[in-house]
Amino acid sequence: MESSILECIGVEIIGVMSPVSMCMFLVVLLVYSVSTSSSPDTTIRTAANLVYDENPSDTATQKLEGALLNAVVFVILIAIVTFLIVLLYYYNCTAFLRHYVRFSAFFVLASMGGSIFLSLIQRFSIPLDSITCFILLFNFTIVGVLSVIASAIPIILRQCYMVCIGISVAAWFTKLPEWTTWTLLIALALYDLVAVLAPGGPLKLLVELASSRNEELPALIYEARPTVAPTGRAATLGFLVAGVSESRSSSIELQVVPTENQGNTNTNIHGAGDSVGVVRVQDFLNDEEERSPLVGNGNREEEMSPLVEVNRNERREIEEISERGFKLGLGDFVFYSVLVGRAAMYDLMTVYACYLAIISGLGCTLILLSVCRHALPALPISIALGVLFYFLTRLLMEPFIVGTATNLMMF
Repeated sequence: MESSILECIGVEIIGVMSPVSMCMFLVVLLVYSVSTSSSPDTTIRTAANLVYDENPSDTATQKLEGALLNAVVFVILIAIVTFLIVLLYYYNCTAFLRHYVRFSAFFVLASMGGSIFLSLIQRFSIPLDSITCFILLFNFTIVGVLSVIASAIPIILRQCYMVCIGISVAAWFTKLPEWTTWTLLIALALYDLVAVLAPGGPLKLLVELASSRNEELPALIYEARPTVAPTGRAATLGFLVAGVSESRSSSIELQVVPTENQGNTNTNIHGAGDSVGVVRVQDFLNDEEERSPLVGNGNREEEMSPLVEVNRNERREIEEISERGFKLGLGDFVFYSVLVGRAAMYDLMTVYACYLAIISGLGCTLILLSVCRHALPALPISIALGVLFYFLTRLLMEPFIVGTATNLMMF
C-alpha cells in the first residue's frame, strides 16, 4: 500500500522547519549576547521607521498612530519594488536582476553581517586587529556572494550562507521600536496574503510568469536537497525538495527541480551543482503495472474498483510532487526571527510560546500546500499565531505562572 501525500510529507516539513528553527535560535542568541552590551533603547533609522521615530515619552495613541503610518509606508515601498521586479522580469531583464541579487547578498553580508561581527568582538573582547578583521570579513562576504550565485559551490555551503543572510537581516530589524515592530509584522502578513492570493498580486504574477517560462527567477534561494539516497521502499516514492526563494518573497510554492540522467533507474542521489538525480517514480509505477494480471494478447487489464482508483490518484500526485518542491521565501525566515527576537527582549517563556506558535503555523501552511498544490503565503498563519501567543503569554500566562510560583503553589 503506497503512502499518501500527507503521510510522506513529514520528512519534507522537517527539512523546511530545521533551517527556520536554526535561524530563530541564533537570532535569540544574538539578541541576548549583543543587546546586553548596548543600550536596550537603541534604535535604527530604516525604511521601516522612516516617517515616525518612536519616543519613550510619547503616549500610547501617538505610538500606535506613528507605528501604523510606518507600516503603511513600508508596505507601499515593498509593493512598488515588487511590481518593479515583475516589470523587469516580464521584459526579460534577468541580467539586471542577477546583478541586483549579487549586490543584495554583498550588502547584507558586508554591512549587516559586519556590524554583528564587530559587536560580537567587542562583547566578548576577542583579541583581533583591524587588518585581520577586515580580511576575515572580506573573505566571508566574497565566498557568500559566490555561494549564492555560483552553481559549483557545495549545497551545504549555500545553505549556511542563506541562513546567515536571514540572521543578519533579522538581527538588524530587531532594533526597530517595539510598536513599529508589531504593526510592521501584522501589515506584512496581510500584504503577503494579498500579494500571493489576489488575482493581480505582484507575487502571484511572478509565480505565474516563472511557471509559464518554466525557469527560476534570479534570487536568493535556499534549497534543502538530499545528497544521500534513502534506503528501503520509501526511496521509490521520490523526494519533496524543501527550499527558500527570495524571488517569491514570502510565498511557499511548488517549483520544478532539474534532474540528471532521467532514464537512469539507479537509486543513488547525486548532489552536485544545480541539479540532483531523483529516483523516478514512473519506474516504480511500471514495476507495479507489470505485476497486474494479463488477459488476451498480453494486454493489461486494470481493475476499476474505487480502491484501485484512489491508489492510482495518490501515486499520480506523489509522482507530480516528487518532481517539485517546497519553496519558502527568505523574507519568511527574517520576519519569523524578528518576532522571536522581539520576544527574547522580554523573557524566555514568551520565546518558547512564540516559537511553538510559528512552527505550528508553518506546519499548517505546508499541509495546506500539500492539499491545495498552488502557491500559498507563509507569513499570515505563523505571524498571526506568533503575535497572539506573544500577547497572551505576556499578559495572562506570565502573571499566572509568577503568581503561583511566588505563593508556592507551583514550583
